[in-house]
Amino acid sequence: MDTTNTPPDPYRPGSRAVQDRVGVRQLADHVGRSIGPGIRPVAAAFLELQPMLVIGAADPAGGEVWASLLTGEPGFVRATAPHQISLTTRLPAGDPLTPALQREGTPVGTLALDPRTRRRMRLNGRARPTPRGLAIEADQVFSNCPKHLQRRELLGTRTPQGTPHSTSGTALTPAQQRLITESDTFFLATVHETGADASHRGGNPGFVRVLSPRELEWPDYPGNAMFLTLGNLTADPRAGLLFLDWTTGAALQLTGTATTAYAPDGSRTVRFSVAGVRETAGASPWVWSAPEYSPANPPLPLTG
Repeated sequence: MDTTNTPPDPYRPGSRAVQDRVGVRQLADHVGRSIGPGIRPVAAAFLELQPMLVIGAADPAGGEVWASLLTGEPGFVRATAPHQISLTTRLPAGDPLTPALQREGTPVGTLALDPRTRRRMRLNGRARPTPRGLAIEADQVFSNCPKHLQRRELLGTRTPQGTPHSTSGTALTPAQQRLITESDTFFLATVHETGADASHRGGNPGFVRVLSPRELEWPDYPGNAMFLTLGNLTADPRAGLLFLDWTTGAALQLTGTATTAYAPDGSRTVRFSVAGVRETAGASPWVWSAPEYSPANPPLPLTG
């Protein structure tokens, strides 16, 4: 059979295994046609409007996976070539991913998410440092639907309070546990043998459950049928989580491992074991409004 004009499979074996298990391979094939290495004009215009970007990668020293936040005035991230974006900012000193992004060719996953319009775009590729910040050569570029994405308005910036202060640990404090249980959004970084990915998870507050200071779980709601994240976790359980306080700008980063449990009724639950915690006050300068919850968010089960 002549496969000269057959496009490469956009999915890795782990994602295909989950798609088959859930029975959505045909839908995934259809959705996968949107994945490509090129940055279209509409995507380039979207990027230039964004005040923040989530980036995920593995720390080259310890191997831990982290999700980190980059912020700047709109325009700080731009498409500077058909397959490249450039950023005029850097992670703050001490961020777990700073060493990774100082190396040439580090695999990264990025997510540009705009709460104002409930739009999001993912770009995975390889990063290199530049005199002004960072450049990423794209391997995969695609958009996701607005499902489970809460709408927020950007209210402005807060007065800087000096250099952002960070604390680290190996377990969640009571205050950090409250931040998680009150969150309606978090970001999730995973890796595979040749790259990385950054994704979004959303739901009504309480959808992420704190089981102990070192363990969380959340339901895996039906999405776009790609299963990039769960596919990565089938082969490599390392993961990084990022929670934001949309009012104060605090960022809570977790690193650890995640596993997925499949129930007979088809539902899925992801359990995350915490290995490291880093909280940064004032990590983001932006102040966002209270959320308008997505109509796609399932109601939480009654407890008690």
